[in-house]
Amino acid sequence: MTIGLLAVLLIVIVFLGVPITWALGFTGLVGLLALGGNPLTLIPQSIYNGVAYFPLLAIPFFLFAGEIMNKGGITKKLIDLSSLIVGRVPGALAHVNVICSLFFGGITGSAVADVSSEGTMIVPAMHEQGYEKEEAVAVTVASSVMGPIIPPSIIMVIYGSVMNVSVGALFMGGIIPGVLVAVALCTVIILRNRTHHFPRRTEKYSSAEVKRILIESAAPLGMPVIIMGGILGGVCTATEAGCLACIYALIVSCFVMKTVKLSELPGMLLNTVKMTGTVLIIVGCSKTLSWALTLLQVQAELTNFFTTVISSKVMFLLAVNVLYLFLGCFMEPASALLMFGPILAPIAMKYGINPVQFGLISCINLNIGNATPPLGQCLFIGCKIGKVSIGRESKYLLPYVGALVIVLMLVTYIPEIGLYLPTAAGLID
Repeated sequence: MTIGLLAVLLIVIVFLGVPITWALGFTGLVGLLALGGNPLTLIPQSIYNGVAYFPLLAIPFFLFAGEIMNKGGITKKLIDLSSLIVGRVPGALAHVNVICSLFFGGITGSAVADVSSEGTMIVPAMHEQGYEKEEAVAVTVASSVMGPIIPPSIIMVIYGSVMNVSVGALFMGGIIPGVLVAVALCTVIILRNRTHHFPRRTEKYSSAEVKRILIESAAPLGMPVIIMGGILGGVCTATEAGCLACIYALIVSCFVMKTVKLSELPGMLLNTVKMTGTVLIIVGCSKTLSWALTLLQVQAELTNFFTTVISSKVMFLLAVNVLYLFLGCFMEPASALLMFGPILAPIAMKYGINPVQFGLISCINLNIGNATPPLGQCLFIGCKIGKVSIGRESKYLLPYVGALVIVLMLVTYIPEIGLYLPTAAGLID
């Protein structure tokens, strides 16, 4: 009865409009009080234990590195490189949008950063070329989902830290799914081109322009190489790789490309502190609720329920995906992950599902929610940039979201897609 009342309390608080952070913390407080605990000691202790974990230090480092590189004008350089790669195929700029997000994700690790930075440039450009605004926004929003899948990924750092799973293995596991997302979205563009007849780029790059683009894009793309190279080479952990990424971003932006002034760094640090605080307070408050649920033996009850009602791994994974897709429509990915991840991950292990695979499924699934109505963050930002309504935009997004769900199902039921690279790199057995 206590568990049921806590669930109802959380749902009511969220639907009343209380921010999810405080809803998690308050529900956890009520649970601890019901168990006879002292809130004056339990709440501060649980919040502190939730954030006082070394791997979580990777979050501010990756955010700061991405902030520097983004401020340094990498978006234009990545768009030029993507345009060079795509060539003069039909719907070229739509394909450029997808490929640019693939590169951008390897630098920022954030879907919101992707759609905010890239969208302000590429959505107006696509509209000027003859694309409908809704189509331009749909491609931008859907492709931004790659940001948290391609390493480095903020949500993977959170998952790995909270669930005690190798962040490096999650990073490696996200590479193939991220590329599959790009392929799936480009396939949708090709199919839609048959009926929409998207514009084709006609101009050709000169050899001098090709050389310039390759040279200018080399520096930004060096960051993911350093991050993954350091982790795979055993030189550093994911957190230490974040430190290296900050140093690299500073050198490249301030002294090589000279697009960032040292006087601008305090402002960037302030933005990083704000973003980090937003993430970590959610982590801390979710730990309070997680602690209460653990003491109430919710995991044991849910494990018994799933193993009794659902008899196969296939059905369990389907149920998890349906649950996560539903939650993603209403909740911020990190919040949903922190609420249900600690409960579902142990059950997944009972079914013999690799923790890295389940982490990838969780991160990919919940990030699809960034692109879906009614509360997708990237959808809101994209609609604001394109000045279109969410209701009308949803129709254009449907085929692209469908492609994302297909990739999710492939990762779910073909474990090798996410586990091949981490296994080959020796990060998991």
